[in-house]
Amino acid sequence: MSPNPPLTRAPHRGHPMLTALGEIALPLVRAHELCGPARHMLALVLAGAASGPVIWLRPAWAPGRPYPDRLAERMASGRLILMTRKRAADLLCSMEEALRAGVVPLVVADLPEPPPLTPVRRLHLAAEAGAAIGRCLPLGLILTPGPGGAAGVETRWHMAPCPCPAPGRSEWRLERRRARNAPPAAWRLCETGGRLVLSRAAMD
Repeated sequence: MSPNPPLTRAPHRGHPMLTALGEIALPLVRAHELCGPARHMLALVLAGAASGPVIWLRPAWAPGRPYPDRLAERMASGRLILMTRKRAADLLCSMEEALRAGVVPLVVADLPEPPPLTPVRRLHLAAEAGAAIGRCLPLGLILTPGPGGAAGVETRWHMAPCPCPAPGRSEWRLERRRARNAPPAAWRLCETGGRLVLSRAAMD
């Protein structure tokens, strides 16, 4: 049994959502942006909340790759399909096609910079087309460096490590900086002994 709190996909406010840790909620059939230095950790938390396989697209030129031990803490082995692309434009094209196919619930694209409005709109349309097939309700996660800024995303989330956490404990500050149907909000995410706990924090 996983030591982490249940991470489930469930309806929220009448719309199907991917939810994690009780308060993180992302509407399905849309594209969302994760930014900040801890964006990969946040993507892993959300991947653990999703069901089924996860396609993770990353630049071929990027150093490193997701650590197997960290992946194993967040999702069952064999769920991750890791793919590389040689150009940033190819990352977006591959993400669009994966969403349009409607066979994978979650598609992650690790981008070198925030994309403009037109490619993001295409991702929304591709997810809608994939959902119409009826196999799943796909969701796209765009990972961008720094403060992000992708135009037209459904939500934007920023996560960064907190300085000087307690010994044996990891802490992050999570902010919902943009959402079409929710106000800005902040949380503190703590991990102790493999257990994640999310608590509300004040907005700066």
